[in-house]
Amino acid sequence: MAMNTAYTLTVTETLEAVDSEEWQGMAAGNPFVGYHYLRLLQETGCVHEQHGWYAQYLLLHHGNHLVGAVPCFFKTHSRGEFVFDQGWAQAFAEHGLDYYPKLLVASPFTPVQGPRLLAVNTQARQALAHGLRQFCEQAHASSVHTLFALSEDLVALQRAGFMVREGVQFHWKNAGYDSTENFLSQLSQDKRKKMRQDSKYVAAAGITYRWLEGEQLRPEHVSFFYACYVNTYEEHHSRPYLTEQFFQLAHEQRVIDWVMVLAEREGEPIACALNVRSGDNLYGRYWGCKEFTRGLHFETCYMQSIAYCIANGLQVFEGGAQGEHKMARGLLPVTTYSAHYVADQRFALAIADFLQTETAAVNSYVDQLHAASPFKNGG
Repeated sequence: MAMNTAYTLTVTETLEAVDSEEWQGMAAGNPFVGYHYLRLLQETGCVHEQHGWYAQYLLLHHGNHLVGAVPCFFKTHSRGEFVFDQGWAQAFAEHGLDYYPKLLVASPFTPVQGPRLLAVNTQARQALAHGLRQFCEQAHASSVHTLFALSEDLVALQRAGFMVREGVQFHWKNAGYDSTENFLSQLSQDKRKKMRQDSKYVAAAGITYRWLEGEQLRPEHVSFFYACYVNTYEEHHSRPYLTEQFFQLAHEQRVIDWVMVLAEREGEPIACALNVRSGDNLYGRYWGCKEFTRGLHFETCYMQSIAYCIANGLQVFEGGAQGEHKMARGLLPVTTYSAHYVADQRFALAIADFLQTETAAVNSYVDQLHAASPFKNGG
């Protein structure tokens, strides 16, 4: 797809012929848009046309050099995205129009902020933003949705006519804590008491914890995790997005750095949380269990992950999508952003009006959350 600049924009359905080092150089160290991570999702069947995901990686070249790239997918549904637009799809359907296929720019199944317009400089990033809009129109897609984008991407996308949407997540930040007790001491009395109670319930049930990573994390641990992961989906009458082969190979090939919080009783695993470590961040991703124990979920997913961060000097623990209940564990609200282009201007105007109202509501909600900070000094 030629552009009216010195750039050339092409589309590929696989990363097989793309230079991995060039891609990685633009991924800014983010594990969820890394070359090998995205490629493994396809090769293990997680991202596949049978599941409504059609890979359409956009590649921007200047001469023979790759200077920009976008992880892009045609979607025939809105599952696995964590930014909800089913109401928009319903509005299209009520007017006899097709919302799907749409174009999604994201790390599949991953509600984590990161680069979406991978580029060597601002000019290339802007060319990608305009190229996305052009690709949408040429492909006759209804819209483009760029999820969990960084500020530099948002600037380029807004200049290309995209609308910005806000969301809320909950992240823990390390204020220089030297121990978990030091962290707990900064919480209000009721929150501190609740967290300690959860820990006591779990300890009284004879449950202990190990943190497994690197060589300590064995294939049998990953298999146990996957059984828990599937069980979590089955309890919600759903099917998991990711395969066990993906998790095993991602660890075996060190495509991503897993950190498992493993809960055991007398040496037998009963629950686990699987996190991702990257730089100074720990990302909470998946959890599951074999039985119910009071306090087990919060101790496994939050207290142990926070303890790991403190012990290893990590600065941020991202708790995943949604969930204001996480504030009681010391995670505070953080605004996230997505950018949307709707080809039909009639719907674009209606969605712009909706977003204006929604943004005011989100900002008010965040203010209320900050006012209810779990920290003694207001966080």
